[in-house]
Amino acid sequence: MKAKIALITGGYTGEAEVSFKSSAFVYSQLDHEKYDVYPITISKGAWFYTDKDGQQHPVLRESFTLPLHGETINFDLAFIMVHGVPGEDGRLQSYFDLLDIPYTSCDALTSALTMNKGYTKAILSDIPELYLAKSVLLFESQRAEAVSTVESNLSLPYFVKPNAGGSSIGMTKVKESAQLQEAIDKAFDAENTGKQVIVEEFVTGREFSEGIFRNAKGELVVLPATEVRTTREFFDFEAKYVPGLTEEITPADLSVEQRERAARILKEIYVRLNCKGMVRVDFFLENGTDKFYFIEINTIPGQTAQSFIPQQVRAFGMKEGDFYGELIESALQRH
Repeated sequence: MKAKIALITGGYTGEAEVSFKSSAFVYSQLDHEKYDVYPITISKGAWFYTDKDGQQHPVLRESFTLPLHGETINFDLAFIMVHGVPGEDGRLQSYFDLLDIPYTSCDALTSALTMNKGYTKAILSDIPELYLAKSVLLFESQRAEAVSTVESNLSLPYFVKPNAGGSSIGMTKVKESAQLQEAIDKAFDAENTGKQVIVEEFVTGREFSEGIFRNAKGELVVLPATEVRTTREFFDFEAKYVPGLTEEITPADLSVEQRERAARILKEIYVRLNCKGMVRVDFFLENGTDKFYFIEINTIPGQTAQSFIPQQVRAFGMKEGDFYGELIESALQRH
Protein backbone atom coordinates (compact mmCIF):
# COMPACT_ATOMS: atom_id res chain seq x y z
CA MET A 1 0.00 0.00 0.00
CA LYS A 2 1.31 3.43 -0.95
CA ALA A 3 1.32 6.02 1.83
CA LYS A 4 -1.33 8.70 1.33
CA ILE A 5 0.24 12.13 1.68
CA ALA A 6 -1.71 15.37 2.08
CA LEU A 7 0.49 18.08 0.55
CA ILE A 8 -0.91 21.16 2.24
CA THR A 9 -0.65 24.51 0.50
CA GLY A 10 -2.20 27.99 0.46
CA GLY A 11 -2.75 29.66 3.80
CA TYR A 12 -4.37 32.75 5.25
CA THR A 13 -1.85 35.46 4.31
CA GLY A 14 -0.21 37.06 1.30
CA GLU A 15 2.45 34.37 1.49
CA ALA A 16 -0.06 31.88 0.04
CA GLU A 17 1.23 32.74 -3.45
CA VAL A 18 4.69 31.48 -2.47
CA SER A 19 3.16 28.40 -0.80
CA PHE A 20 1.49 27.38 -4.08
CA LYS A 21 4.81 27.59 -5.91
CA SER A 22 6.63 25.63 -3.20
CA SER A 23 4.03 22.86 -3.06
CA ALA A 24 3.91 22.57 -6.87
CA PHE A 25 7.66 21.95 -6.89
CA VAL A 26 7.48 19.42 -4.04
CA TYR A 27 4.66 17.61 -5.88
CA SER A 28 6.74 17.47 -9.07
CA GLN A 29 9.70 15.92 -7.22
CA LEU A 30 8.02 13.36 -4.95
CA ASP A 31 8.13 9.68 -5.92
CA HIS A 32 4.56 8.98 -7.04
CA GLU A 33 5.36 5.27 -7.33
CA LYS A 34 5.85 5.28 -3.56
CA TYR A 35 3.36 7.92 -2.40
CA ASP A 36 -0.20 8.88 -3.31
CA VAL A 37 0.03 12.66 -3.07
CA TYR A 38 -3.06 14.86 -2.71
CA PRO A 39 -2.49 18.62 -2.87
CA ILE A 40 -4.84 20.18 -0.31
CA THR A 41 -5.51 23.92 -0.53
CA ILE A 42 -6.44 25.68 2.68
CA SER A 43 -7.86 29.19 2.82
CA LYS A 44 -10.04 31.06 5.29
CA GLY A 45 -13.06 30.18 3.17
CA ALA A 46 -12.48 26.51 2.36
CA TRP A 47 -10.19 23.48 2.55
CA PHE A 48 -10.30 21.35 -0.59
CA TYR A 49 -8.62 18.97 -3.03
CA THR A 50 -8.76 19.80 -6.74
CA ASP A 51 -8.89 16.72 -8.99
CA LYS A 52 -7.44 16.40 -12.49
CA ASP A 53 -10.71 17.66 -13.99
CA GLY A 54 -10.53 20.86 -11.95
CA GLN A 55 -13.36 19.84 -9.62
CA GLN A 56 -12.97 20.83 -5.97
CA HIS A 57 -13.66 18.27 -3.23
CA PRO A 58 -14.04 19.64 0.32
CA VAL A 59 -11.94 18.18 3.12
CA LEU A 60 -13.85 17.18 6.27
CA ARG A 61 -12.09 19.31 8.89
CA GLU A 62 -13.39 17.38 11.92
CA SER A 63 -11.38 14.33 10.79
CA PHE A 64 -9.11 15.67 8.02
CA THR A 65 -10.48 13.09 5.61
CA LEU A 66 -11.36 13.49 1.94
CA PRO A 67 -14.57 12.03 0.48
CA LEU A 68 -13.63 11.26 -3.12
CA HIS A 69 -15.54 9.32 -5.77
CA GLY A 70 -17.52 7.23 -3.30
CA GLU A 71 -14.67 6.48 -0.88
CA THR A 72 -13.04 8.29 2.01
CA ILE A 73 -9.31 9.05 1.90
CA ASN A 74 -7.58 8.79 5.27
CA PHE A 75 -4.17 10.44 5.19
CA ASP A 76 -1.04 8.81 6.60
CA LEU A 77 0.85 12.10 6.81
CA ALA A 78 0.57 15.84 6.22
CA PHE A 79 3.40 17.46 4.27
CA ILE A 80 2.99 21.06 5.42
CA MET A 81 4.00 23.56 2.74
CA VAL A 82 2.14 26.61 4.03
CA HIS A 83 4.30 29.69 4.61
CA GLY A 84 3.02 32.10 7.26
CA VAL A 85 -0.32 31.59 9.04
CA PRO A 86 -1.53 28.90 9.82
CA GLY A 87 1.25 26.60 8.60
CA GLU A 88 4.28 28.18 10.20
CA ASP A 89 2.93 29.43 13.52
CA GLY A 90 1.85 26.13 15.09
CA ARG A 91 -1.88 26.25 14.38
CA LEU A 92 -1.92 23.46 11.79
CA GLN A 93 0.49 21.44 13.89
CA SER A 94 -1.86 21.65 16.90
CA TYR A 95 -4.75 20.58 14.69
CA PHE A 96 -2.89 17.52 13.42
CA ASP A 97 -1.75 16.66 16.95
CA LEU A 98 -5.39 16.58 18.03
CA LEU A 99 -6.21 14.23 15.15
CA ASP A 100 -3.06 12.11 15.73
CA ILE A 101 -1.87 12.63 12.14
CA PRO A 102 1.93 12.90 11.68
CA TYR A 103 3.39 15.86 9.79
CA THR A 104 6.75 16.88 8.33
CA SER A 105 7.43 20.12 10.19
CA CYS A 106 8.43 21.22 13.70
CA ASP A 107 5.80 20.69 16.40
CA ALA A 108 3.25 23.27 17.53
CA LEU A 109 5.31 24.76 20.36
CA THR A 110 8.51 25.13 18.31
CA SER A 111 6.59 26.54 15.34
CA ALA A 112 4.83 29.14 17.49
CA LEU A 113 8.02 30.05 19.34
CA THR A 114 10.17 30.48 16.24
CA MET A 115 7.61 32.79 14.63
CA ASN A 116 8.50 35.16 17.48
CA LYS A 117 11.99 36.47 16.78
CA GLY A 118 12.48 37.99 20.22
CA TYR A 119 11.47 34.86 22.14
CA THR A 120 13.63 32.70 19.87
CA LYS A 121 16.69 34.83 20.63
CA ALA A 122 16.05 34.43 24.35
CA ILE A 123 16.15 30.62 24.04
CA LEU A 124 19.38 30.70 21.99
CA SER A 125 21.20 33.35 24.02
CA ASP A 126 23.83 31.12 25.68
CA ILE A 127 24.86 28.85 22.79
CA PRO A 128 28.68 28.75 22.49
CA GLU A 129 30.10 30.62 19.46
CA LEU A 130 26.69 32.15 18.67
CA TYR A 131 26.25 35.92 18.84
CA LEU A 132 23.02 37.90 18.92
CA ALA A 133 22.63 41.52 17.87
CA LYS A 134 21.67 43.77 20.77
CA SER A 135 17.91 44.34 20.53
CA VAL A 136 14.73 45.78 22.03
CA LEU A 137 11.34 44.05 21.86
CA LEU A 138 8.39 46.44 21.60
CA PHE A 139 4.76 45.61 22.33
CA GLU A 140 1.67 47.44 21.07
CA SER A 141 1.06 48.87 24.55
CA GLN A 142 4.53 50.50 24.40
CA ARG A 143 4.05 52.10 21.00
CA ALA A 144 3.87 55.68 22.31
CA GLU A 145 7.28 55.50 23.99
CA ALA A 146 8.87 53.18 21.41
CA VAL A 147 11.29 55.74 19.95
CA SER A 148 12.67 56.81 23.32
CA THR A 149 12.99 53.16 24.41
CA VAL A 150 15.03 52.30 21.32
CA GLU A 151 17.23 55.38 21.48
CA SER A 152 18.06 54.87 25.14
CA ASN A 153 19.08 51.23 24.65
CA LEU A 154 20.55 50.88 21.14
CA SER A 155 23.02 52.64 18.84
CA LEU A 156 22.42 53.60 15.19
CA PRO A 157 21.99 52.17 12.62
CA TYR A 158 18.93 50.11 13.60
CA PHE A 159 17.21 47.20 11.91
CA VAL A 160 13.46 47.44 12.53
CA LYS A 161 11.19 44.47 11.75
CA PRO A 162 7.95 42.81 12.82
CA ASN A 163 8.59 40.30 15.59
CA ALA A 164 6.45 37.72 13.78
CA GLY A 165 5.56 37.10 10.16
CA GLY A 166 7.80 36.11 7.30
CA SER A 167 9.16 36.98 3.85
CA SER A 168 10.92 40.08 5.22
CA ILE A 169 7.71 42.15 5.05
CA GLY A 170 7.65 45.40 7.05
CA MET A 171 11.43 45.67 7.56
CA THR A 172 13.47 48.90 7.49
CA LYS A 173 17.11 49.82 7.99
CA VAL A 174 17.20 53.08 9.97
CA LYS A 175 20.32 55.21 9.55
CA GLU A 176 19.18 58.35 11.37
CA SER A 177 16.83 59.05 14.28
CA ALA A 178 14.32 60.97 12.15
CA GLN A 179 13.44 57.74 10.29
CA LEU A 180 12.77 55.64 13.38
CA GLN A 181 9.10 56.46 14.11
CA GLU A 182 8.04 55.73 10.52
CA ALA A 183 9.96 52.44 10.55
CA ILE A 184 8.35 51.35 13.83
CA ASP A 185 4.87 52.22 12.53
CA LYS A 186 5.53 50.28 9.33
CA ALA A 187 6.57 47.19 11.29
CA PHE A 188 3.62 47.39 13.70
CA ASP A 189 1.13 47.79 10.84
CA ALA A 190 2.44 44.99 8.60
CA GLU A 191 0.17 41.99 8.04
CA ASN A 192 0.14 39.14 10.61
CA THR A 193 3.00 40.41 12.74
CA GLY A 194 1.60 39.73 16.19
CA LYS A 195 1.59 43.48 17.02
CA GLN A 196 5.15 43.25 18.27
CA VAL A 197 8.25 44.88 16.80
CA ILE A 198 11.89 43.98 17.31
CA VAL A 199 14.62 46.59 16.82
CA GLU A 200 18.22 45.40 16.55
CA GLU A 201 21.57 47.07 16.18
CA PHE A 202 22.72 46.54 12.62
CA VAL A 203 25.39 43.91 12.01
CA THR A 204 27.61 44.47 8.97
CA GLY A 205 28.91 41.31 7.37
CA ARG A 206 28.43 38.54 4.84
CA GLU A 207 24.93 37.03 4.94
CA PHE A 208 24.22 33.30 4.70
CA SER A 209 21.30 30.91 4.76
CA GLU A 210 21.79 27.25 5.61
CA GLY A 211 19.47 24.27 5.89
CA ILE A 212 19.56 21.42 8.38
CA PHE A 213 17.31 18.36 8.64
CA ARG A 214 16.96 15.04 10.42
CA ASN A 215 17.05 12.13 7.99
CA ALA A 216 15.23 8.79 8.14
CA LYS A 217 18.13 7.29 10.13
CA GLY A 218 17.68 9.95 12.81
CA GLU A 219 20.91 11.75 11.89
CA LEU A 220 21.20 15.54 11.78
CA VAL A 221 22.42 16.61 8.34
CA VAL A 222 23.71 20.13 7.70
CA LEU A 223 23.40 21.20 4.05
CA PRO A 224 25.94 23.44 2.24
CA ALA A 225 25.40 27.14 3.00
CA THR A 226 24.20 29.75 0.52
CA GLU A 227 25.73 33.23 0.56
CA VAL A 228 23.29 36.04 -0.18
CA ARG A 229 24.61 39.14 -1.91
CA THR A 230 22.00 41.77 -2.68
CA THR A 231 22.10 45.18 -4.33
CA ARG A 232 19.45 46.26 -1.81
CA GLU A 233 20.24 47.70 1.64
CA PHE A 234 19.33 44.28 3.06
CA PHE A 235 17.60 41.03 2.06
CA ASP A 236 14.01 42.35 2.02
CA PHE A 237 10.88 41.10 0.24
CA GLU A 238 11.90 42.62 -3.12
CA ALA A 239 15.41 41.19 -2.82
CA LYS A 240 13.88 37.75 -2.21
CA TYR A 241 11.37 37.73 -5.05
CA VAL A 242 12.42 40.27 -7.74
CA PRO A 243 14.84 38.63 -10.20
CA GLY A 244 18.24 40.24 -10.59
CA LEU A 245 18.41 42.04 -7.25
CA THR A 246 20.22 39.25 -5.42
CA GLU A 247 23.08 36.90 -6.14
CA GLU A 248 22.98 33.54 -4.37
CA ILE A 249 26.16 31.46 -4.21
CA THR A 250 25.68 27.76 -3.35
CA PRO A 251 27.83 26.31 -1.94
CA ALA A 252 29.12 29.44 -0.23
CA ASP A 253 32.83 30.26 -0.25
CA LEU A 254 33.63 29.44 3.39
CA SER A 255 36.78 28.08 4.96
CA VAL A 256 36.80 24.61 6.51
CA GLU A 257 36.82 26.23 9.98
CA GLN A 258 33.85 28.46 9.11
CA ARG A 259 31.86 25.53 7.71
CA GLU A 260 32.58 23.36 10.75
CA ARG A 261 31.73 26.18 13.17
CA ALA A 262 28.47 26.93 11.35
CA ALA A 263 27.53 23.23 11.44
CA ARG A 264 28.18 23.04 15.19
CA ILE A 265 26.04 26.09 15.84
CA LEU A 266 23.21 24.97 13.53
CA LYS A 267 23.02 21.56 15.20
CA GLU A 268 22.86 23.20 18.64
CA ILE A 269 20.11 25.58 17.45
CA TYR A 270 18.14 22.65 16.00
CA VAL A 271 18.38 20.66 19.23
CA ARG A 272 17.84 23.63 21.56
CA LEU A 273 14.62 24.60 19.77
CA ASN A 274 13.47 20.94 19.52
CA CYS A 275 13.15 21.21 15.72
CA LYS A 276 11.76 18.48 13.47
CA GLY A 277 12.07 17.93 9.72
CA MET A 278 13.88 20.64 7.76
CA VAL A 279 14.61 24.16 8.94
CA ARG A 280 16.72 26.99 7.58
CA VAL A 281 18.88 29.32 9.65
CA ASP A 282 19.92 32.76 8.39
CA PHE A 283 23.07 34.33 9.82
CA PHE A 284 25.82 36.92 9.37
CA LEU A 285 29.56 36.49 9.61
CA GLU A 286 30.50 39.93 10.92
CA ASN A 287 33.10 41.93 9.02
CA GLY A 288 36.34 42.23 10.95
CA THR A 289 35.49 39.72 13.69
CA ASP A 290 34.07 36.72 11.74
CA LYS A 291 31.58 36.24 14.58
CA PHE A 292 28.47 34.16 13.75
CA TYR A 293 25.40 36.37 14.32
CA PHE A 294 21.98 34.67 14.30
CA ILE A 295 19.32 36.43 12.18
CA GLU A 296 16.34 34.08 12.28
CA ILE A 297 15.12 30.54 11.74
CA ASN A 298 12.53 29.46 9.18
CA THR A 299 10.60 26.25 9.93
CA ILE A 300 8.75 26.09 6.58
CA PRO A 301 11.46 27.21 4.12
CA GLY A 302 10.55 27.95 0.51
CA GLN A 303 10.76 25.02 -1.91
CA THR A 304 10.71 26.37 -5.44
CA ALA A 305 13.48 25.14 -7.74
CA GLN A 306 15.35 28.40 -7.07
CA SER A 307 14.85 28.42 -3.27
CA PHE A 308 17.78 28.06 -0.88
CA ILE A 309 17.01 24.53 0.37
CA PRO A 310 16.64 22.89 -3.08
CA GLN A 311 19.87 24.65 -4.16
CA GLN A 312 21.62 23.25 -1.11
CA VAL A 313 20.18 19.76 -1.55
CA ARG A 314 21.55 19.68 -5.09
CA ALA A 315 24.94 21.01 -3.91
CA PHE A 316 24.94 18.24 -1.29
CA GLY A 317 24.68 15.71 -4.13
CA MET A 318 21.11 14.65 -3.37
CA LYS A 319 17.99 14.68 -5.52
CA GLU A 320 15.13 16.83 -4.22
CA GLY A 321 12.69 13.93 -4.44
CA ASP A 322 14.94 11.77 -2.25
CA PHE A 323 15.26 14.64 0.21
CA TYR A 324 11.48 15.06 0.50
CA GLY A 325 11.17 11.29 0.86
CA GLU A 326 13.60 11.42 3.80
CA LEU A 327 11.40 14.06 5.47
CA ILE A 328 8.32 11.88 5.00
CA GLU A 329 9.97 8.69 6.28
CA SER A 330 11.51 10.51 9.25
CA ALA A 331 8.11 11.96 10.23
CA LEU A 332 6.39 8.57 9.91
CA GLN A 333 9.06 6.95 12.10
CA ARG A 334 8.73 9.65 14.78
CA HIS A 335 5.00 9.03 15.04
